[in-house]
Amino acid sequence: MTPSRRRLALLATATAIALTGATAGTAHAEPPPDAPEQIDNGDFSAGVSPWFSYGTGPLAVTDGRLCAAVPGGLANPWDAGIGQDGVPLVAGAEYTLGFDVSATPGTAVKAVLQLGTAPYTTYASVDATASGTAQRFEKTFTVPEANPAAQLIFQVGGNAAEQTVCLDDVSLRGGDPPAPYVPDTGPRVRVNQVGYLPGGPKNATVVTSATDALPWQLRSAAGTVLASGSTTPRGVDAASGQNVQTLDFSAYRTPGAGLTLTVDGETSHPFDISGTLYDRLRADSLQFFYAQRSGIAIDGDLIGAEYARPAGHLDVAPNKGDTNVPCQPGVCDYSLDVRGGWYDAGDHGKYVVNGGIATYQLLNTFERTRTAATAGHGAALGDGTLRVPERGNGVPDVLDEARWELEFLLRMQVPAGKPLAGMAHHKIHDRNWTGLPLAPHDDPEQRELHPPSTAATLNLAAVAAQCARLFAPYDAAFAKRCDTAAKTAYAAAKANPTRYASPADSTGGGAYDDTNVTDEFYWAAAELYLSTGEQPYLADLTASPHHTGNVFDPRGFGWQGVAALGRLDLATVPNGLPAADLARVRASVTAAADAHLAEAGRQAYGLPMPGDPDSYFWGGNGNLINNAVVLATAFDLTRDAKYRDGAVQAMDYVLGRNALNISYVTGWGEHAAENQHSRIFGHQLDPDLPKPPAGSLAGGPNAALQDPFAAKLLAGCKPMFCYVDDINSYATNEVAINWNSALAWIASFLADQGDSKAVPAPTCAATYTNYGTWQGGTGFTAQVTIRNTGTSAIDGWAARFAFTGDQKVREAWLAKATQAGATVTAKNESYNARIAPGGTVTFGFNAVTGGGANPAPGLITVNGAACTLS
Repeated sequence: MTPSRRRLALLATATAIALTGATAGTAHAEPPPDAPEQIDNGDFSAGVSPWFSYGTGPLAVTDGRLCAAVPGGLANPWDAGIGQDGVPLVAGAEYTLGFDVSATPGTAVKAVLQLGTAPYTTYASVDATASGTAQRFEKTFTVPEANPAAQLIFQVGGNAAEQTVCLDDVSLRGGDPPAPYVPDTGPRVRVNQVGYLPGGPKNATVVTSATDALPWQLRSAAGTVLASGSTTPRGVDAASGQNVQTLDFSAYRTPGAGLTLTVDGETSHPFDISGTLYDRLRADSLQFFYAQRSGIAIDGDLIGAEYARPAGHLDVAPNKGDTNVPCQPGVCDYSLDVRGGWYDAGDHGKYVVNGGIATYQLLNTFERTRTAATAGHGAALGDGTLRVPERGNGVPDVLDEARWELEFLLRMQVPAGKPLAGMAHHKIHDRNWTGLPLAPHDDPEQRELHPPSTAATLNLAAVAAQCARLFAPYDAAFAKRCDTAAKTAYAAAKANPTRYASPADSTGGGAYDDTNVTDEFYWAAAELYLSTGEQPYLADLTASPHHTGNVFDPRGFGWQGVAALGRLDLATVPNGLPAADLARVRASVTAAADAHLAEAGRQAYGLPMPGDPDSYFWGGNGNLINNAVVLATAFDLTRDAKYRDGAVQAMDYVLGRNALNISYVTGWGEHAAENQHSRIFGHQLDPDLPKPPAGSLAGGPNAALQDPFAAKLLAGCKPMFCYVDDINSYATNEVAINWNSALAWIASFLADQGDSKAVPAPTCAATYTNYGTWQGGTGFTAQVTIRNTGTSAIDGWAARFAFTGDQKVREAWLAKATQAGATVTAKNESYNARIAPGGTVTFGFNAVTGGGANPAPGLITVNGAACTLS
């Protein structure tokens, strides 16, 4: 909340609650000895979390006390504060609020227990006069209304002189102990609540005490039995602790809406069977990034009126802004304009390492359309397919969205002439943690640049190299900027290979620390090689232990382990690797996919991830989907339907086939998450704010229970039950750009599968021959030969393929050639329209290029069908 809103709340005397009790040194009524403690980490033995502050210097624990510097000159006490959210209160219950406080040189401090959103009802307040010696203050009071998530604020502003304020032993004892949390898991038949593809796998899980097989029925919306069969007993599932059985109704392939499964006297949530299930999820999951944009007003006409808001962090009060951000003290002697980009997660921070993998996945979602047979050469991701301000500019909208973050990443590079020039600052965020909720344009905190790191620099190098090749057909100047930044960053990282982010740098934002950057070096070298074709990058990537090592962890990949990104791109993006090396790289993808399929077969809920507690961690849903990305990539490489089926089944878990019977994607499924941890989408705390937009992914079950809310509520949970759909649980229910980028990638893949029919055998073969460059290397001549390997003649043909970079056809012969972006379409002339079975046709062209890698295309289609490449 903004200081002005706090001021209004404190002046609203009509909402104040009468208090009983006393202050320091006076007798007071004690709550019962067994009264529960409602404050988390009140002795600060666990560090700063979950405390936040505003208007102060960084929070720190000193000699066991929580201390902060408070600048002088603040006009009002409420202009600076230290607080904690999520304090549960029970109507009619008695509480004692107590704390130790000291201040140097001395100041008045007011502790206010209040409603954390408008109208900011004050439940209790304690006035204290703090001096250099710590004193204890307490007050007992009764709360007339319930609030499961009140806010405690210590107001510490309003002094002419700077103060150092310290708190200790903050306690709020009283109320009833929380009732045991029992999640509403709905019907015991667990399905993908969105639905199933007609030709794809269709599996469900039944929670039951029965140990013998059970009959099941698939029913239409009208109740007609469409199919039936028997379940398969699976015993006790380790991840959920439930006795379960599974059923497979894949043989039923007829589209329908509102279908249900009935087993053991229970009926599932309704679902559809349709080939268009994932079309809108592709758009919704990508639209999330527009909602997370920083530095631009969000247009309600594009995304919905409830999501409209002014631009955040553009130096408009109360923002300190991102257009002239200084470094943390002692880090640098300059300020940078680092506006734009995406807010990373539930906070207002922007992190290069997390922005890197998220940007990569958006760019790769588009790049996949150049080589994947089912991707339709990118028509579904073209200009005008998303609701973004840039639509209609001739550039695919997914690239426009990625560019919003790319521009920010480029701004994070250390300028020439400065120490560590060419490296990237690790992150930029608020000096102090802020509370929930808080719209970006209301954030009053000072923003700071954090030290450059090798990991951030290599993330910049990798995605800027991707940018260079993908933007080349659309914006040559921007592609050149990316190319220069990528090469500069890579050189800077090689010169500074061990500059690691500090794990202690976690005040006001996440640390995102990483002390092993060999995987980042591999990924960056791979992307630079794919874009430039230059031998030094090839030498670096092939020398990396990751090039021949196992880069696919059973628990998926994420921002801290990115070697898999380099491996996936080397396997799919056309390049000049020796044939044997390329075959080995591709085989490693299918081997990983085979391992994921085997794991999914062992899991009663069908996850391609182990079922032990260590596999349920912060953001695990993102890693799970990344395993589905590996499966999908194996399908693109081999056209073997088992890999496509594995990717499809992985999404069953995400969309409802799980122990909690919940879809982890907002707006998708009968019972879906809706209270994800976010300062922007804070409807649970403030009804005037929106819920997260449809298509945002929750982090998911986290057996480590790394936030106080979840730790208190879910103690002793089985791994798959370690999740709560509450805004206060950041460790299980946060949103994050890198999780949503995984969701967007797999949603785009699934949308491309349509009905998921049997994979047809190729009926054509194609050979692409590059005859070499012209003098000076400004162009080249190439030829394509198509052979009809089917049993029917082809009467009229259109061949299509994509270049990897800026190549542009200048003229063609034996075909009419056009080009859109990197994609070339060659149509027959009147005299060579017919290709008899076993016959061939050839066409050629001259093309111009500014340089860079120029490999043969990875996909050539004839009349939309993929040809075998030879």
